[in-house]
Amino acid sequence: MNTLTNKPTRKRGFHAANVAVIGLGRFGSALALELVGGGHQVLGIDSDEKVVQSLAGNLTHVVSADTTDEETLKELGLADMDSAVVAIGADLESSILTASLLLQLGIKQVWAKANSTAHGKILRQLGVHHVIFPEYEMGRRVAHQVSGESLDYVHIDEDFVMVKVQCPPSFDGRDLADLKIRSTYGVTVVAYSHGDSNYTPAFPETVLHAGDHLVVAGRKKPLDEFCQLD
Repeated sequence: MNTLTNKPTRKRGFHAANVAVIGLGRFGSALALELVGGGHQVLGIDSDEKVVQSLAGNLTHVVSADTTDEETLKELGLADMDSAVVAIGADLESSILTASLLLQLGIKQVWAKANSTAHGKILRQLGVHHVIFPEYEMGRRVAHQVSGESLDYVHIDEDFVMVKVQCPPSFDGRDLADLKIRSTYGVTVVAYSHGDSNYTPAFPETVLHAGDHLVVAGRKKPLDEFCQLD
């Protein structure tokens, strides 16, 4: 078992979470690197030594280990982690057994990637706190971009969505107080940008212009209708 260290920089007054990411394929490694980039402490674990070596120096700690062995998890200090993510790919048995052991260790927040509806159902029955369907969620998100309805589309929960959309031409030169978007359309403009950078929080006095990008939040049905405005 090899351990490599690279401590991220902490921000003053910032709580760095301790997170274990188990399975360092495309999803797991991207997740782990993003967490480290955000200043969090990440223990990356994978059974493939080559994968471990490829991430040397990029994660806080990275080890090659069998996470279906309870003693190994205890030795690695998994019980002291704030959260753990089971990002194991096609090996369903390893995914399920690892998730079960993490729950037995009493980790506060266990996340697990599911490759199918049946896999997700088993993980939920085990008591996994958060079951993730990356391919399914990305498919839903990209569908709205492909259709031209929005520039980005993120589900906060099943019926509450946040989107990035172009300002309708009919809003050009008018402020939010005049447009009465919340009372008229049932959604809220959260932020705006002249183009696709340097977003600014939106206020009643914010004047919109054609070509602006808006970040809008709301329930799915009214927000879908808002995205189709001309």
